[in-house]
Amino acid sequence: MSDVLIVLIPGGETPSRSELAALGFGLKAAGLVGGACDALLLGPNASSAAAGVAEHGARTVLVGDHADLAKPTGEAHAAAIGAVAKSGGYRLVAGPATTAMRDCLPRVAARLKAPMASDVLALGECDGSKIGITKPSFSGNLLADVDLVGPAAVATCRASSFDPPAATGAAAPIKAAELPATLAHARKKFVEMNRTPLERPELTEADTVVSGGRGTRGAEGFKLLEELADVLGAAVGASRAVVDAGWMPNDFQVGQTGKVIAPKLYIGCGLSGAIQHLAGMRNSKTIVAINKDANAPIFEVADYGLVADLFEAVPALTAAVKKHRG
Repeated sequence: MSDVLIVLIPGGETPSRSELAALGFGLKAAGLVGGACDALLLGPNASSAAAGVAEHGARTVLVGDHADLAKPTGEAHAAAIGAVAKSGGYRLVAGPATTAMRDCLPRVAARLKAPMASDVLALGECDGSKIGITKPSFSGNLLADVDLVGPAAVATCRASSFDPPAATGAAAPIKAAELPATLAHARKKFVEMNRTPLERPELTEADTVVSGGRGTRGAEGFKLLEELADVLGAAVGASRAVVDAGWMPNDFQVGQTGKVIAPKLYIGCGLSGAIQHLAGMRNSKTIVAINKDANAPIFEVADYGLVADLFEAVPALTAAVKKHRG
């Protein structure tokens, strides 16, 4: 078989940009291997999000709304995906590089006895025996071209590296996925989900991100960044050092062990530019750095750099944006 299965766990009742971008990755992969792309939506929002996905080029949209996925674990997701993948004989099973997918897709690879690649940035040469991909290594300092060899393969893709497919004007059929009667794992259960309430755009969906590092000197310093973010309609991000210090919640962390983003505009304030942080934002379209240390590594990747104290520069920038916008 040469078909591709893209797995999504919708976070809302309509598909997000990153979820559609993952579908774009699947459609591109299907075109390269000469097959079709199906989408498998799992979880409580699967049914409501299916119509939005069906308009963007998938052959079929499969919906898996199972009671054991209401409070899921990686094992439950893997059991559902593995069952659909085996019955469909898919050449490639993939999903966006979210926390949930990073948890469950390696388990799917083990079930299928298939090679697995994480955080795919680009597709290369593909045929019946291999799928060529490009993925980051060593915190993004090295890009590796890898061939996934075998009758099936599993991957996560960096959604920010792919474009969401345009609506086709025709809707794919929506069908119920055939899932095992029980998906729950006997030795593991879901206990609690804690979400940080967001007043601004989500980091991975925002076109503009204002991010801060230790130069903010504490949680109080982030208020200046939040004021700038509000006038720009931007999300707020933070470095690992800031999160480790307890100045900002973990959900705000940008970097190798946080969220990987690629907004149109990234404004880094008081950030040194540690390798771990650069791995999460260096693919931003335009990078602006504000730091009073002229030798800070962030200036090596910045398109525009301002050597200045952020406590003076950020309020001035906020005031200028307000004045410009009237």
